[in-house]
Amino acid sequence: MSNGTTNDFSVALNNLLTTAGTLAQQQFDLLNIGIRTAGELLEPVVKTSSDLIGSLLSNCCQFVQNIASSIFPQTQK
Repeated sequence: MSNGTTNDFSVALNNLLTTAGTLAQQQFDLLNIGIRTAGELLEPVVKTSSDLIGSLLSNCCQFVQNIASSIFPQTQK
């Protein structure tokens, strides 16, 4: 009779550990998917932001050059 109880306890413990391992693996998979998704979402935002900043700086430089050339026109030699 004690042999049957030991086997039942062993099976229950094995099932519990298997379930805990599966839950831990699923949490790890969810975290991995979340990190990958965040990276995929940030990639176009970063690219668009850098393009926008580059365009803005280029326009500012062109603006300053136009003002400077109107204040200090080049003399022809």
